[in-house]
Amino acid sequence: MSTGTSTAARTTAVAAPPARWDGSSMLLQIRVLTGRSLRALVTDPGVVLFGLLQPVIILFVLTQVFSKMGAPPHFPEGVSYLDFVLSAVLVDNAVQSAVQSGVGLVDDMKNGIVARLRSLPIHPSSLLVARSLANLVRSAVQAVVILILAVTLLGYSPHGGVAEIAASVGLTLFISWALGWAFIAAGAWLRRAEPMQNLAVIAVLPMMFASSAYIPVADLPAWLGAVARVNPLTYAIDATRALALGIPGADAILPALLFSGAIAAVGAAFAVLGFRRPL
Repeated sequence: MSTGTSTAARTTAVAAPPARWDGSSMLLQIRVLTGRSLRALVTDPGVVLFGLLQPVIILFVLTQVFSKMGAPPHFPEGVSYLDFVLSAVLVDNAVQSAVQSGVGLVDDMKNGIVARLRSLPIHPSSLLVARSLANLVRSAVQAVVILILAVTLLGYSPHGGVAEIAASVGLTLFISWALGWAFIAAGAWLRRAEPMQNLAVIAVLPMMFASSAYIPVADLPAWLGAVARVNPLTYAIDATRALALGIPGADAILPALLFSGAIAAVGAAFAVLGFRRPL
């Protein structure tokens, strides 16, 4: 009797299925995938070089060309053109970095990494979140480079304190992260780099010029000023400029945050839907 019981116990022990592994946590997945995106970025010298050169070229071209023009009637008193336009340069750089989020996702879909990850127990949103965070790091590095060059070579001297400048840069990075979700969604649906680049030119360039980026809205032509007043980038630029320079315009901070938050929420929802479609 004892022999039969012992045999049955051994049979039960052998037949017991192994513990099921449900994969790593989503936070760990995001951390690993973000590191992968950043390593892919820094190991490509061309991407690093052009990623840093683009905002620097924009900084020098805008400040050196337009600074020679006379100040329009509604230009803030006691503010140099460099100080005025630098916030626009930072926001423009944030937008360009956001575009690269979508392009990077398209590249991942083409090189097979997405198909490989889909065969693993990885949450579908982890790759998208990692891509957005990698874009955030990229924007932060570029913003620091722009500020260092503006201060050391061009004499940028904002009237706001260190805390205000840090808040201005932080708001710029939040805008970049939010817009990144819009372009990640576009990449998830379009799945081609060429339409992404065309979309960036068609959407971003007019929005930057139809805003308070380069001259005050009150000095724009009437029809362009009307467009600028409903342009989300106007609120973003006015808010970052007010923080950095200590000038009126802080009332644009809340709309800038709300617009950015709404763009991030809608973009993330559409990104997940587009990403789940078959490759």
